[in-house]
Amino acid sequence: MTTQPTPRPDLSLSPIIAGLWRIRDWKLGVAERVRWIEQALELGISSFDHADIYGDYQAEALFGEALQAAPALRRRMQLVTKCGIRLRSASLPYRINYYDTSAAYVRAQVEQSLRNLHTEQLDLVLIHRPDYLMDAAALADTFATLTREGKVAHWGVSNHSASQFALLDACHPLATNQIELSPLHMDALDDGTLDQARQLGARPMIWSPLAGGRLFTGEDEQAVRVRAEMERIAARLGISLATLAYAWVLRHPSRPHPITGTGRMEGLREAVAALEVSLDAEDWYAIWTASKGHPVP
Repeated sequence: MTTQPTPRPDLSLSPIIAGLWRIRDWKLGVAERVRWIEQALELGISSFDHADIYGDYQAEALFGEALQAAPALRRRMQLVTKCGIRLRSASLPYRINYYDTSAAYVRAQVEQSLRNLHTEQLDLVLIHRPDYLMDAAALADTFATLTREGKVAHWGVSNHSASQFALLDACHPLATNQIELSPLHMDALDDGTLDQARQLGARPMIWSPLAGGRLFTGEDEQAVRVRAEMERIAARLGISLATLAYAWVLRHPSRPHPITGTGRMEGLREAVAALEVSLDAEDWYAIWTASKGHPVP
């Protein structure tokens, strides 16, 4: 007798998701941004991950300018964004950075994201970090109201522990938890978040699958050890190191959605190529062993 997971909100994202955290650094003009989106869509990447604070609160608007220039693109994609962090900036001189999941703040940020992205509805909004002062029931009411108004289709969280996810999910069904996972950062394998994702059938989103580039350039002992092992495996499989890293993440049975962080089209191609890689358990555990620095118990 098998136990089926509780049905989750009906959210469909592309297998690979394009992250726009660094879009401001790419220095692309509006026409170049339009072409970049078109090329991503041609590769099968239709989900685009944002946050209100990315690029010093400017990243969403840069993407939105492209959608304003080519509005037909909006129908071919899913827009994901996040809110809940009050980040100090020149225009917002808070005394400190802090979290805010109050109804007024979440509503204000959702409505700002809608304006920035030139869209009438956001496909998925995530609470960016766990707010220790969160009133789960009140936040769930905010979710329900904004959904009823047609402004947000689905809700989720990012960087939440299993218990934090469960607390909010009990008040409003969550579509996903966006968490960190890479061959150099494996906490999610043991902290219960991926187990919970499998139990609930809520496919996780994975940020920094390439460890922020440390996988390629890190000189610390762990990075050097992992890179050497992965280079051997990648050479044998005839794929790039980046493709192998994405394949390692994708091998997990929670069926995760890795998020890219690159403006290079070749970087997106390397991520998509991982969808065709069947990594066996021995290779997966060889990378785990290199990362941990010891064999399995």
